[in-house]
Amino acid sequence: MLALRRRAALIGVYVFYAVLLNSVGTVILQSILSFGVSKPQGSILEACKDLSIAAVSFATASFLSRIGYRPAVVFALAMVSLACLAMPLVPGFATAEVLFLAIGVSFALVKVSVYSLIGVLEQDPRGHAGLTSLIEGCFMVGVLSGVWIFSLFIDNRNPASLAWLNVYWGLGGAGLLLAGLWLLTPMSEGSVGEAVRHGALIDDLRRIPALFVSPFLVAFLTSIFLYVLIEQSLGTWLPTYNREILGLPVSMSVQAGGFLAGGLAIGRLAGAVILRRLSWAPVLLACVAGAAGVILLALALQPAHPFAVSDWRGAPFQAFVLPLAGLFLAPIYPVLNSAILSALPERSQAPMTGLIIAFSALGGTFGSFLTGQFFAHFGGRNAFGLALTALLLLAGALIWLRRKMPAAAG
Repeated sequence: MLALRRRAALIGVYVFYAVLLNSVGTVILQSILSFGVSKPQGSILEACKDLSIAAVSFATASFLSRIGYRPAVVFALAMVSLACLAMPLVPGFATAEVLFLAIGVSFALVKVSVYSLIGVLEQDPRGHAGLTSLIEGCFMVGVLSGVWIFSLFIDNRNPASLAWLNVYWGLGGAGLLLAGLWLLTPMSEGSVGEAVRHGALIDDLRRIPALFVSPFLVAFLTSIFLYVLIEQSLGTWLPTYNREILGLPVSMSVQAGGFLAGGLAIGRLAGAVILRRLSWAPVLLACVAGAAGVILLALALQPAHPFAVSDWRGAPFQAFVLPLAGLFLAPIYPVLNSAILSALPERSQAPMTGLIIAFSALGGTFGSFLTGQFFAHFGGRNAFGLALTALLLLAGALIWLRRKMPAAAG
């Protein structure tokens, strides 16, 4: 029973953060409508989330075990729950900025803690992989659920209404309940904390410059940066694209944006099967080509004028085209991470994990900001056309990575 409670606590906190993290596109759209912010202003929320994740996760990865993973998660949940409750109490864009800073900081603590505790709960490699896959799969369920949860609180008759902020009463309450579950669930941290020496953080930081000496690691980090730039630029601005370019009502725009998450979930499951039989490099290059083809098709089908849509029965098929890019993008990120970590010695994996999180966050922030700027000044077609340029660069980085990677890792 205790083992079940521990797994429920791990899964529950990850699903909760899936809803919060992937609400950024919805909150940007609603901030434009409710608070009157510009698109470039709205993109700041992505930076608040991603840069705080990068900074805190890398800074705490080496010494969080001294504090204790369970106290860290309880603190994170309490902090983000209070930030959620502040949204309806003090409505405004500044509060949204504080919320996403809290989401980023707290998720960094949660991610490091959860992944460390997986290693304690599951010593066997197969069990570790199974629990990790289960948690990541449930994360995607949370992404899809969050889209529909937020859409239920949006008033299509008055899109500028603050009614959507009522969703945060439930989210704040859910966070506090999860904090209670973690308080009441003992989490053995095994020998993880004992293994952390006094100079562990300094030692990890000293290893970072050495990682950049290897050309294949530079190619990898470039690939990670470009991939997240593409995924986040599409995911963050898809609800706005659906409303302004396709003419969907606000709630439908948010729901249709969730189709991208569905494509990512299906694509990762399919990629896991395919990659048992084929080498990763040609599969990922084919994924890049497929994603580029879908984006080209979506832009070619972009209507000259928005549709007049009131419900899903009248939804244009164009609303389902762009999210199909998620099917092809999905395998790239986890496969890249698996390939690189298995190619590194164990002592280098901790600092590399920090770099992965940092470059992912930077890619997401830059992609969202750049797409927002283009959306505001040049329209949706040119904004998502940027993804095609990034995909071309990603293909080059993957070819470079494959050529530079040690043979044993290929």
